Amino acid sequence: MPSFDFTSEADMVALKNAIDVAVRQIDNRYDFKGTAAKLELNEKDKVITLHGDSDFQLDQIKDILFPAMEKKETESTKRLDHQPVQKVSGNKVKQELKIKMGIETELAKKIVKLVKDSKIKVQASIQGDSVRVQGAKRDELQECIALIKKSITDFPIKYGNFRD
Repeated sequence: MPSFDFTSEADMVALKNAIDVAVRQIDNRYDFKGTAAKLELNEKDKVITLHGDSDFQLDQIKDILFPAMEKKETESTKRLDHQPVQKVSGNKVKQELKIKMGIETELAKKIVKLVKDSKIKVQASIQGDSVRVQGAKRDELQECIALIKKSITDFPIKYGNFRD
C-alpha cells in the first residue's frame, strides 16, 4: 500500500549560509558601525540570537536576516519562534529566535483531522514528529498532499519518504 510522510525539518546548512550572509551585511552597514548589532547561531540548541542597542535596531537586523533566510529556503521564517526582547547590561537588548523542528503534536492532530474530514480514502497517523499517510491509490495520496499544502500555510510542511 503506497504511503508517504509529512515532515518539517529545517535545512541547517542553508540556514547557516543565510546567517553568514546577514552577518556580512550587518558588518558592512555604516549605521551599525560602533553599535552592539550582531547575530549568532547556536546550532546545538537551534537558537538564533539577535543583539542590538534598541528594539528598532533588532527590527533592522530582522529586515536583513529574514530575506536572506527566505532566499536560501522558502518559508523558513515561519518556523521561527520569537522569544520576548530582553534587556542586557545598560541599554542593550537581545532577542532569541528558536528554530522549530518537526511537526508539533497540535499541528499533527490538525493534519490528521483535515485528512479524515476530507473524505479522501487514505489513513493518516502520527509517527513521532511526522505524520504518515497511507492509501490504496497514488491519486488519492496526491489529492491529500494538495489539500494539506492548501490548508496549512502558517508552518512549512514537506512531504517525502514515498513508498509504493
